[in-house]
Amino acid sequence: MTTTLAAKIAREYGTPCAVIDMDRVERNIARIQKACDDAGIANRPHIKTHKNPTIAKMQVAAGAKGITCQKLGEAEIMANAGIDDILISYNLLGDEKMARLGALQAKANMTVAADNSTVVAGLPKAAAASGRPLSVVVECDTGRKRAGVETPAEAIALAREIASSKGLEFAGFMLYPTETGWTDAQRFYDEALAGVRAHGLDAKIVSTGGTPNLVNIGKLKGGTEHRFGTYIYNDRMQVAAGSATWDDCALHIYSTVVSRAAPERGILDAGSKTLTTDTGGLDGHGLILEHPEAKIAKFAEEHGFLDLSRSNTRPNVGDVVRIVPNHVCVVVNMMDEVVMVRGEEIIGTLPVAARGKLR
Repeated sequence: MTTTLAAKIAREYGTPCAVIDMDRVERNIARIQKACDDAGIANRPHIKTHKNPTIAKMQVAAGAKGITCQKLGEAEIMANAGIDDILISYNLLGDEKMARLGALQAKANMTVAADNSTVVAGLPKAAAASGRPLSVVVECDTGRKRAGVETPAEAIALAREIASSKGLEFAGFMLYPTETGWTDAQRFYDEALAGVRAHGLDAKIVSTGGTPNLVNIGKLKGGTEHRFGTYIYNDRMQVAAGSATWDDCALHIYSTVVSRAAPERGILDAGSKTLTTDTGGLDGHGLILEHPEAKIAKFAEEHGFLDLSRSNTRPNVGDVVRIVPNHVCVVVNMMDEVVMVRGEEIIGTLPVAARGKLR
């Protein structure tokens, strides 16, 4: 990058500003689609990172079978844009959500996840409202201790409960194995599959997930699809995990140095309201490409505190720098729009259409 693009960004949009390199976005889409194709499984990208129907349609056009959303509000944005095959990978509860899910199911092919009987008991309301059966996958905990049933016996019992509920169809299993836990995930899945088959059921969907699991793609025997999310932009966490390189990082925060009150410190105009306090377990809050030894040590809301004590090069007040965030998904959710570039040219903006859709 020359200073020309940074100057253009600062002049036309101001800083802090989220900028995406569309050449890298397209390369990331092609790279992950090829990995899925080579592994013989379907790609169902998670839109949680980009939150934009235009990019979701690019993923589908490249070969993705559909998309994954975490929240109903995200799925509504995507369905209203014409995307037809959507998995909501999250427990949905309450009459308000069932009414909205029913309306979605009437216009798009929906699949939802469940890991308990309370969730399953509410889903027939959505199916009835839509006038057609609703597909449900059982979420299984295979080591992350987040959501999901903890044993194959629980998975089998919940699958039978889904299949016996009016308007619901048991569709299969959803797993999010840890990067080193695929042997355990295989044992869990094999036992759960044998159990549901003993009761006359089968799993047409076996969905695995996670961009850091790129090295494990296709490793689960019987898996049918994988949910990649962060790969679309990548970030410092993905580089640390080995699933991306710095050249794969398609989103940068352009930020201006607004203070250098002492030789070994400075202030960026990107604070916790831009880069967020999610460190992802890493030291500091992002990589400054122009000064990689510098550390974004802490935040106030609009202040990024620079520790320059280890930096061989030090920025001046007014310099515009590019930051690779630690966790790009939460950073994008802070933005109303991102600026698109190719090379040194600005080609437009893209709204973060599903930003803030927390329910």
